[in-house]
Amino acid sequence: MRNYKTQMEAAKKGILTKEMETVAKKEYIEPEKLRELVACGQAAIPANIHHTALCAEGIGTGLKTKINVNLGISGDCKNYDVEMRKVEMALRFGAEAIMDLSNYGKTNTFRRELIAKSPAMIGTVPMYDAIGYLDKDLLEISAKDFLRVVEAHAEEGVDFMTIHAGINRRAVEAFRREGRKMNIVSRGGSLLFAWMEMTGNENPFFEYYDEVLEILREHDVTISLGDALRPGCLNDSSDAGQISELIEIGNLTRRAWEKDVQVLVEGPGHMAMDEIAANMKLQKRICHNAPFYVLGPLVTDIAPGYDHITSAIGGAIAAASGADFLCYVTPAEHLRLPDLDDVKEGIVASKIAAHAADIAKGIPHARDLDDKMALARHKMDWDEMFRLAIDGEKAKRYFESTPPADRHTCSMCGKMCAVRTTNLILEGKKVEFCSEK
Repeated sequence: MRNYKTQMEAAKKGILTKEMETVAKKEYIEPEKLRELVACGQAAIPANIHHTALCAEGIGTGLKTKINVNLGISGDCKNYDVEMRKVEMALRFGAEAIMDLSNYGKTNTFRRELIAKSPAMIGTVPMYDAIGYLDKDLLEISAKDFLRVVEAHAEEGVDFMTIHAGINRRAVEAFRREGRKMNIVSRGGSLLFAWMEMTGNENPFFEYYDEVLEILREHDVTISLGDALRPGCLNDSSDAGQISELIEIGNLTRRAWEKDVQVLVEGPGHMAMDEIAANMKLQKRICHNAPFYVLGPLVTDIAPGYDHITSAIGGAIAAASGADFLCYVTPAEHLRLPDLDDVKEGIVASKIAAHAADIAKGIPHARDLDDKMALARHKMDWDEMFRLAIDGEKAKRYFESTPPADRHTCSMCGKMCAVRTTNLILEGKKVEFCSEK
């Protein structure tokens, strides 16, 4: 029998859970060191007690950078089979988390199937689901109604939930006072802002925060404190609204830890490259070194159709500067719901960013595959190169689309391949290109 409610409570009591042992093995870290990180909040292991298919992952200080894949049903695209194929692709490419952002109809059927089959962490944004779940218009939803949706998601087995509790009246005042080009671009944040303005009430997730925490604690759900005022364009980054909300989130982080609820903190958004490192340090300082979960950041606003690239650039810088968790962005960002190809491109771009950052941070064994790839290239062992590649199928398809005359080269350089030339000389052989004449 568990004599603790959450991973954090267990860690504070000196208990090593099976989830901690799983994560420690994956991360090449001493279990006791991991326990200490979980106890103080610098690492989180989102693991709902009802998610029996989960293979636990850790997010935070000294651990590998994790990636999240967004998917889900919308009113314009409600093909459940396609969304489940996206889930299968995310799992195949090693995404550690999947967020179900469904916002159409009764979403719990899809979510329950997702939780039943997924070894990856599952996240949701209950605010998205409130209208469909409750079958009420926004103005008809009460504060207690929002909490009902949180409880329903927790009971279904969701491991972490984005709760926009930081956009309270103080943060809204700073946002209104300063003004923005893009105003509020967070879907959940905009809905809460609208609800607050129409009802005249405080943000229910802030006003009833202790009750939210009790629900999460009961099912061991990690709270992901959403950044409702994240910047939606470069002009709005690091402004009063964003920072005011971050200050509120720092206080909410400490309050969650007092209830033994694990915390992730969400961050920007759109941001120029020269601001990213400073924002990572600011978050860690204000939010007491809680794990940081970033969307992007997207480093330019003019690349629709290529925002998986703008995001990967920002994500690599962010993770190398202290971010712990990257939310993928697909080429369809700002344009439409992503299809299967978009999802794949987004996953690969995010995996590249996370892996590059882990190498820069010196995460244990992060460079092992790169060293093996270098050896395979030295030997001109194409099959091994394809096996080691993040997307070996694509690499093999490219190689075979224009096959070289000599398999020990590729069609770029042919017999003039630098690796081939150097290997021949070091083996004491001659380099000849015209011996057939």
